[in-house]
Order: sequence, then C-alpha cells, then structure tokens
Amino acid sequence: MRPTPDEILEGLDPEQRQVALALTGPVVVLAGAGTGKTRAITSRIAYGVASGVYVPQSVLAVTFTARAAGEMRSRLRGLGAEGVQARTFHSAALRQLQYFWPRAVGGELPTIAAHKAPLVAEAASRLRFPTDRSAVRDLSAEVEWAKVSQVSAEDYPAAAARAGRVPPAGLDAASTARLLSTYDEAKRARGLIDFEDVLVLMVGLLADDRTVADAVRRQYSRFVVDEYQDVNPLQQSLLDLWLGGRDEVCVVGDPSQTIYSFTGASPEHLMGFRRRHPHATEVRLVRDYRSTPQVVAAANAVLSRATGPKDQRLQLVAQRPAGPEVRYLEHADEAAEADAVAREAARLVASGLRASEIAVLFRTNAQSEAYESALAEASVPYVLRGGERFFERREVREAHLLLRGAARSGSGADPAGEAARAVLSSTGWSSEAPRGAGAVRERWESLSAIVRLADELPGGATLDALVVELDERASAQHAPTVEGVTLASLHAAKGLEWDAVFVVGLVEGLLPISFADTPEAVEEERRLLYVGLTRAREHLVLSWSRARGRRPSRFLDGLRPETRSASTGAGGSGSGRRALATTCSSCGRPLGSPAERKTGRCDDCPPAYDEAVFERLRAWRAAQAKEQSLPAYVVFTDATLAQIAEALPADERAMSRVSGVGATKLAKYGADVLAIVRGAEPSEISR
Repeated sequence: MRPTPDEILEGLDPEQRQVALALTGPVVVLAGAGTGKTRAITSRIAYGVASGVYVPQSVLAVTFTARAAGEMRSRLRGLGAEGVQARTFHSAALRQLQYFWPRAVGGELPTIAAHKAPLVAEAASRLRFPTDRSAVRDLSAEVEWAKVSQVSAEDYPAAAARAGRVPPAGLDAASTARLLSTYDEAKRARGLIDFEDVLVLMVGLLADDRTVADAVRRQYSRFVVDEYQDVNPLQQSLLDLWLGGRDEVCVVGDPSQTIYSFTGASPEHLMGFRRRHPHATEVRLVRDYRSTPQVVAAANAVLSRATGPKDQRLQLVAQRPAGPEVRYLEHADEAAEADAVAREAARLVASGLRASEIAVLFRTNAQSEAYESALAEASVPYVLRGGERFFERREVREAHLLLRGAARSGSGADPAGEAARAVLSSTGWSSEAPRGAGAVRERWESLSAIVRLADELPGGATLDALVVELDERASAQHAPTVEGVTLASLHAAKGLEWDAVFVVGLVEGLLPISFADTPEAVEEERRLLYVGLTRAREHLVLSWSRARGRRPSRFLDGLRPETRSASTGAGGSGSGRRALATTCSSCGRPLGSPAERKTGRCDDCPPAYDEAVFERLRAWRAAQAKEQSLPAYVVFTDATLAQIAEALPADERAMSRVSGVGATKLAKYGADVLAIVRGAEPSEISR
C-alpha cells in the first residue's frame, strides 16, 4: 500500500521537511555529510507524486554514480514513487541519444569505446609522443578534461593557461592540442565515440534540433540534481538544455565536498545558484545522523582552518550518542602502519563487526599494496574498490543466468531468499563460509551478496523480482555489498560510509599531495580529508609514519592531541614483535618496499637466512595452500618465511616476534613451522 502524503513527511526533521514541501520553483539544498540529503530529496519527489503535484514520468533525478542512482530508485520505490527516472547524467543522456539518434541523424549510434586509453595511445604514437602507461593515463585525463570543459583542440592552449593546467607527459600546450585533434581523428576512423561524447552529442542534438528538444522537454518538466558541487560545464550545459529556460529544478550539494576540480567539476554552479535564481528557496541541512560527536568534531575542526568564503561552509551538528575518541597514531614506517591497521581490523572483526563495515582510505592507489599484504597476513578478507566490476565476475554472470532460468521455468514461486539459496546451492555454494581467503572465498562472497540482496527484497518477493532487481543493478552497475574490508582512495570513497574508517598515510607530500602547489589546490586537499573523515560512523583512526623524515600532514595541526607513539598507543605496534628494519642488514642502504623492510635486506643483496630452511618452509606452505584452497601468500608471505629462516625461532614466543606472525597464525601453524625449523621435512608433517 502506497504511503499517504502525511506518512511520507513523518520522521523528517524540520529542515528535511522544508525540502520536501518546497515542490515548485528553483530550490537549492546545502547538505552537509551525513545529514540525510537523499532522504530529503526522495521524500520531496514522493510527496510531490503522492499529493498530485508531480506526474512521476515527468521527473528526472540525476546524480553522479550508478550506486547513488540505484539507491535513489530503491528509496523512491519504497515511497510509492514508481515511474520517476533516477539516473546518472551519462545514463540519462545515453538513453535519450539512443532513442533520438536514428530519427534525427539516421543510422545506428556509433559504438561507445570501452576505454579511451588505446585510442589515446594510438594518437600519441602517431605524433611520436610518449606512450608508456603513465603517460597514456595522464593524456587520457587531459582529453577528458578538455571534453567536459567544452574546450576544442584549437582553444586548448588558451583555456589550459586560464585554468592553470600544466600539460601532461612533458608536452607543451600546442602539442597537447595536436593530440586532442589526432585522438578525435582516430575515433572517427573506427566509427567510435567515447564516454564524454555521449554528453557532447546529446547537447548538440538538443541545441540544434528543436524537435528533439521539444520532445525531451515535454517528457521531463521537473529536475533534481544530486551532488551538484561536482557538475562540470558540459553537464551544466545538458541540464540547461533539458530545462529550456524553465526553473523547476532542485539542486543539492555541499561546497565542502568539492574534490573533483581536476576533472573539470566546478562548485561555482552550486555556489552561484542563488545569483542565477534570485528567488530560489534555500535550505541548509546540518544535522549529522551518520557520525558520532567525536567524528563530527574532528571533521568540523578540519574545515575550521580552511581559507576562502565561509558563508556556505556548513558546521555539522552531531545527532548520535557519544562514541569512541578519534585516534591519532604515529608509526616508524609504512609497513608498521599497515600492520597496525590490519591487526586492529582483525580485532574489530573478532568483536563482531562485519568486515564490509571497515574501510582503509588513502590518497593514492599506489598505497594499497602494503595494506593488501598486511590484511592477507592477518587473514582478513578485503575488497579493492576500483577492481573488477561485480557484474563482470564470472561467478556472478553464471549465477544471474541460473536464476533467470529458474524464474522462467516456474520453479521460483518460493520467497526470493529461499529460492536463491536453492539455485545457488546447485553450484556448490553453501551458507557456511570457506576457510581462509583467495579465489574460493571471493567466489563465495560474490554469491552470498546475491543471497543477501534476495533477503532484502520486500516481503512476498519471488525469484522473478530478484532477477528484475539484478537486471536493473547490472544495467546501472549498482553492485550489492560484498563482504571484506574496503581498500579505497579518498576520491573513490565519496558517497560511501562505514562503521570503522582508517585514514592512513597522513603526511606532507601525500596529503596535501606534492603537486598541490597553489592555495586553491591545497584547500581541495583539505576538503578531501574532510570527505574521508565523514565516511566514519563510529570508529575513526588517523595515522601516519615518520619514514624518510616525513612530517605529519599540516591538516592535523590543531586537530590531534599531543602526538602519541604507536608503540604506546592503543592499536599501535608495541606488541612485543620485532620492529621492522629501516636499513639493509647487508649493505646498510635505506630499505624501500614493505617486503624489504620485513626481510631486513635489499632485494638484490644476498640472503642472510638459512636457505635450506626457507625452501622447506616454502614446500610446506605450498601444501597448506593447496589443502585449504588459498593463495600461498595468505598462509605466509615470502618475506615472513625469510624472516623465520633467518631468526630460526626455538619456540612460539620467539616466533611471535617475527613480523607477519600474529596470534591466529601462531596458533594455526606454529607447531608445523617450528618442526620444520628443527629439521623436519614437509612430507613428515601431517595435519
């Protein structure tokens, strides 16, 4: 039964209710992190539909990620507002382009290139520009910036100079302009368009073809734009053409979460909305329902030192009960920092917190390696955000087909969760998780995510409903939750939240990043930290290391209490384990990678360990990995085995001091390892 208008308004706070009741004219909602903006705007749409002010099919809500659009659709469905379109800018534009292109232009829409990098590499090769991986990545980003900023190849040199952009890959502005032109030629030669061309072409159709513009404007008369601070000039042009001079638009955003200016996004569209619409209704959402007062205080403190205009800076007001204090931990080096995070994550999981409710956030993707290794050592499952898409995984594709087949055969009359369990059990899935990590565990987690999704469908839903939900999510790339600690960059974490968040690597040169060389760029780095902090609901740990003489981030000034060494602070590295080396035991040079610091020597220096013991340990590990269907490194990494072969521990106490040997692994493998150190052969050890 659909909720009544009054029922839709129930439970909204005064500001959220004000948003829901502002049904006509331009509306701007300045919404701080965790303040319920999605609830406010979906309630506004649903209230408009329920009260008869809106025709559902006339409303288009746009946001920036498939996940956010999927969440909006789910909420609207639950509020009885079926028929409202909730899409990303690209999804909405592509749908319109596919419909109008054959009618307005003729023929099929050109194929969309899956990736622009190969085309950029081809263009660069033609011009004899650098084509290594990093150069192609940077050139691709510049191509994207030019497109979304609506900058042609001819205008690029002047536009780049105005924007203060340094051309990538060591090129000058004129050479970059030639690359842009050659890239477009390469696309045309293959009959391809890229991701940004979808918006470019739709903008062109709306601007040049009155019939197309009139048809779109008849279809959509009311617009909602989420995350408006991230709109770029091309998206704003598309929105303006959709509106066609009308002002029935509600925009929602937070200037303090502007972190994508390097891609062409501009907060000016949000901050200047009242200038363009002087009679707009403005509502500010500042009640934070996500985070504890401790987390909110830290986030507010980060912004309190920001420069620039303060009139649109939102001071969050915590609504949750008090929680644990924010922790600030210093470590000797990055490996010790990663080990401490892994141990604390393992402790949280052991205390009952789901691994999927924990995140480790860093400034650059290159930082993830140390945390992947440390979590694997601690036997804590993890998910690297930005890896293979959920719906592209083989086991997910196969499960989707099986579920669709079962639904068509009429065998899916049972409740969705029960039916999904029956179907997936035929593939070997069970409700019990397999031991350890690796491919077997990842497959189980993927299938379990589908089962959980089935359980979350409304009561009475059958397998047919689950298949429809999976189809919609696959189309929108809106993946269900997969169990595992999330490893993500701060940029990739935007829009997400977890119970426990570790923000790591908080040192000068990483945050702010070394190439943030203007006051504006530094302030965007500050906002990036603010976004990271506000992802945490309850537990928040900020950490850094002093390796190579680095200093803690300037953004921590006035925020952290008297610095505590991680060797004495909770969750630090003072566990009696051997401190990780910082210089090579053979040549005395500084050690670079986490693996080198664990072994205590450079990769190219001769080993100081007993090679016979090391080889026996490797053979034993291979047998263990095969028996448990685990990757070998999950049992022990080579670096840990090398340390054991060097230390030759005589008992479990000595073995516990080896980096990478925690209490869990000591209990599980300690007796075997000690037997091998004493001379036993792997074949002599039975479990």
